[in-house]
Amino acid sequence: MPQMKFPGSLIPKGTSSSRKNSSPKKRALNILPVAASTLVLVIGFFSLPTILVVDLSIQDAVRPPPPKFTITVDPANKTIIENPQVEALLDVKPTSLTAAAIQADNIFTKVAVAISNIPAYRQLAGANTLFITIKPGYRKEQVAKLIGDTLGWTAAERAEFMKHAAARDTDLPEGQFVPGTYFLSVTDPDDVELLLNHRFQEDILARYSTSTEEQVPVADALTVASLIEREAGGWDDMRLISGIIWNRIFLGMNLQIDATLQYAKANATTGKQGTWWPPVVPKDKYIKSRYNTYQNKGLPPGPIANPSVAAVVAALNPKKTDCLFYFHDADSQFHCSPTYEGHVKLLKKYYGRGK
Repeated sequence: MPQMKFPGSLIPKGTSSSRKNSSPKKRALNILPVAASTLVLVIGFFSLPTILVVDLSIQDAVRPPPPKFTITVDPANKTIIENPQVEALLDVKPTSLTAAAIQADNIFTKVAVAISNIPAYRQLAGANTLFITIKPGYRKEQVAKLIGDTLGWTAAERAEFMKHAAARDTDLPEGQFVPGTYFLSVTDPDDVELLLNHRFQEDILARYSTSTEEQVPVADALTVASLIEREAGGWDDMRLISGIIWNRIFLGMNLQIDATLQYAKANATTGKQGTWWPPVVPKDKYIKSRYNTYQNKGLPPGPIANPSVAAVVAALNPKKTDCLFYFHDADSQFHCSPTYEGHVKLLKKYYGRGK
């Protein structure tokens, strides 16, 4: 039988050779680069917490002594001093003075902290690198819960941590835990409290000169700073709110700050269901508490939260303003007025009501 011939166009090109080139060995070789790249990415991903530890250690080792706090408020003479040099420094976010607050907002830090809390990461051999990030404006109870949840503390260990913090000779019920990111190289409640106190000594007390203490005691500065922290929408608002707070203090006015009502309300319910900053309703203005700044003149007995270094800077260096009233609108924009009538007018403009 004669051999049949097919047109070349009908013969699948490279049929036999393609099958030979697609052998299991060849496919395995093709997969190797992908697998290697994936492995490198995984190793890099899980190495971020270790890199952060090294970064924090280097920062601690090489950073110079922190600059002393500047101060432009004079409570004794009821004045806010205008200092062009200070204004030039503080008109932009002062990174040299707010490192702790800025560090907490760093995306690399956030990712590294998140990775360190992944169960799979913790199960890796030697993966004992744990971090916490204390957010500005946290109460001490929130800090204790954050640390306790990270380290797996019992209720008794959390209570021990709080006890050690309360035993400090600063006589501050709040305000001793500087916001920022911490590498938890220890787990004992006493040792963790020492770690946090060391940051407080470095970032706050070491920057507080004797002359500043005589002008505005550190307890008062932290109290004002805590009010600013809970009320401000960011650095741009902080110094203006500070100026308004000091203006009201100079005039003997009640501060009427809602955040103090939240603090007093949560104290009365011991943070029921973990709500340490409950919404404020009109009847809360009549809460019987020394922290109620609607009912009591002057500053509350102490800080209501843990303020950032930025808030402390703002407390000591308020913006000179004639405003006495303020609020944030629905878009978080800040508005202030020197008169109550002007305040009501602005409220009606942005909210359609006010009294």
